Amino acid sequence: MDSRNRSDLRDHTESVRANSSPGKRPGIARVFLLLALSAFSALAYQSGNGFQWSLPTGFPAPPVPADNPMLPAKVELGRHLFYDLRLSANGKGSCSTCHMQQFGFTDQRPVAVGVTGQSHPRRVMPLANVAWFAVFNWANPTVTQLEDQSVTPLFNDHPIELGLLPQNDRFLQVIATDPTYRRLFPSAFPGDQGPYTFVHVRKALAAFERTFISGNSPYDHYRYRHEENAISESAKRGEDLFFHAPLSCSRCHGGFTFGGETIYQTTDDGHGIEFQNNGLYNIAGKFSFPADNLGVYEFTHNPADVGKFRPPSLRNVAVRAPYMHDGSLHSLDDVFDHYIHGGRIVLQGPNAGDGSKNPNKSTFVSGFTLTLQQRSDLKAFLESLTDEDFLQNPQFSNPWPSR
Repeated sequence: MDSRNRSDLRDHTESVRANSSPGKRPGIARVFLLLALSAFSALAYQSGNGFQWSLPTGFPAPPVPADNPMLPAKVELGRHLFYDLRLSANGKGSCSTCHMQQFGFTDQRPVAVGVTGQSHPRRVMPLANVAWFAVFNWANPTVTQLEDQSVTPLFNDHPIELGLLPQNDRFLQVIATDPTYRRLFPSAFPGDQGPYTFVHVRKALAAFERTFISGNSPYDHYRYRHEENAISESAKRGEDLFFHAPLSCSRCHGGFTFGGETIYQTTDDGHGIEFQNNGLYNIAGKFSFPADNLGVYEFTHNPADVGKFRPPSLRNVAVRAPYMHDGSLHSLDDVFDHYIHGGRIVLQGPNAGDGSKNPNKSTFVSGFTLTLQQRSDLKAFLESLTDEDFLQNPQFSNPWPSR
């Protein structure tokens, strides 16, 4: 397949996913689609106020809420907040404790662990290119703005993440008296009286996270900048496998984010935001998934939504093991085995079952065969999505000298 045809394939794939989405089944209840659309209608593309986007080739300007315009000072404030250990009940955690830059802003644990040591049912979601996400959680379809995403990690008490109190928390005194914050908050929110609030904390965190743009991988140099030697011949063959049937991985991991729907792709064509059951479990009993991880069903209470989760972005996937929403697959080879079979086989224990027979499983997960060479090629392609500049960019690093 020559370079021109590969480019045509990629352009076609993105066009299909963004516009017509053939073969996609209706997603969650329409009420959640309307939530996403109402959020979209309130968004505007902005680059003024001294802030300029530095966008890779092929990336559109991200949507920004009209009530939270991008400002350099706001991004810098969000960076300080993101890494501040005082943003936790016991001073033992921050956003960065779980969202670690070197791992694509996730970590290496199977599931998240809060500042009090409580384990969560799901893995830490990676944050690369989060500015374009239509939803921000594995299975919560109601959070459709980045400013709202941080509410749960900041204040959730079951299980505890950062463990703060939504009102009168001591951290509000910290930001109102710390010299760094006394400088940054007024600059980030000029004209706002009393900017030392959790609303402003969440807006600053969102502004910083919107700058987490990953688009400088070897694959980006090859596909978007036409550098033919940027990736290996093996990775080029892996690209063909990724975008072609029978694998067609791009049906769930498409577009420039290589993930689920982005906000500009969300339409009113009846499909909405897609969550998928990929056959990870098929447990005997009332539910086919573990009771603490039922997917979108937890919000819709529709039995057809059991086991449906958001497809994550595959950018930097090679540095992000373990995999799946609960970290139950340890390596890319385990992921390949899962999809080759069309679902995971768990031989023993409370989760025993054949995921390929899960009644809610997506029709996209139907199984296929791979030769040893094809496995190697597909892995080479996924590894070509690793953006070392993103993983080491000092603009995303800890600004506190001793924290």
